[in-house]
Amino acid sequence: MVQRYCFADEAGNLDFRPPGTGASRYFIITTVTVDDCAVGHALVDLRRKLAMEGAEVSQPFHAAEDVQVVRDRVFSCLAPFSFRVDATLLDKAKAQPQTRQHDWYFYKFAYFYHLKYVAPRVFKQGDDVLVVNASLGTKKDRTAFSEAVADVVTQTCQGLNYRSAFWPSASDPCLWVVDYCSWAIQRKWERGDHRSYDLIRDRIASEFNIWAVGQRRYY
Repeated sequence: MVQRYCFADEAGNLDFRPPGTGASRYFIITTVTVDDCAVGHALVDLRRKLAMEGAEVSQPFHAAEDVQVVRDRVFSCLAPFSFRVDATLLDKAKAQPQTRQHDWYFYKFAYFYHLKYVAPRVFKQGDDVLVVNASLGTKKDRTAFSEAVADVVTQTCQGLNYRSAFWPSASDPCLWVVDYCSWAIQRKWERGDHRSYDLIRDRIASEFNIWAVGQRRYY
């Protein structure tokens, strides 16, 4: 029996509008899977160290908001640790209208296809698994998102001793890890910027654009 931890976050927004209007092209689900949470403890130590040095540090680490010098230190901190990164990308303009009637439903759709692929490859029968998602949406929406996460985990983690949680990103440093990885993958796909992506390239086990072969765009 092995304990496994799977931390999930999303990149991109749930606005279904053409690029150039403030909406992302892709919605991306990313998970980081680890056997222990040492990498998270290291980030907590780094944050204290940076604060002692007088650096400008967000609370918590957040790749989109951190200044570049902090990002460099975070990626350097991640480098010695072993973890698995998986990402599922959805080109939003290719999403059929029925899949995007509600934000929570589109999120559930994306998350289901992500875990359906990842879970059999990272977990084994009898494993003790904790799946933690970074919370998103307004307070009103969080119940629907949380229930969607719990249902997906139930469907995709059968045969495992699993628990799921839906926590604010500030509450667990391993959610900072997946935030950084998700941001790096998003920069590659949205902007063609490989700088940060190349720093985690060897940890990325899968990067699946589920509608890559589709041609029809709905907006």
